[in-house]
Amino acid sequence: MSHNTPTPFPPDVTIRYATEDDAPALARLAVLDSQALPEGVLLVAQVGDELWAALSVTAEGAIADPFRRSADALALLDARARQLRRRPGTQPAFEPAAWLRAAVAA
Repeated sequence: MSHNTPTPFPPDVTIRYATEDDAPALARLAVLDSQALPEGVLLVAQVGDELWAALSVTAEGAIADPFRRSADALALLDARARQLRRRPGTQPAFEPAAWLRAAVAA
C-alpha cells in the first residue's frame, strides 16, 4: 500500500443528537473551525470517542474538525437532518441552551 493512498472514511460513524456532555467537544470544534456554535438542535457525527462535526437541524450552520475527513461526516449529518425535517412532530426535547453557549464562549 502506498503512503499516498487516501485513508478511507471510518465506517464506525455515529450520528446522534448533541447532549450537555458534548459541550467541551463542541467548543473545541467551534474553535478549530473558527466558527460560532450553530443555533438550535444539533446533530453530531462521532467517530470513536471524538466529535468530528455538528450540524443544526433547526437553524443554519455547521462546524467540523478541519484536520479530519469531516466533509463526509457533514454530508451524513446533512442527509439525516433533511430526513428529520420532513417528519413533523419528531423534534427532540433537547436544544442547546445557555450552558452550551457559555462553554463555547469560554
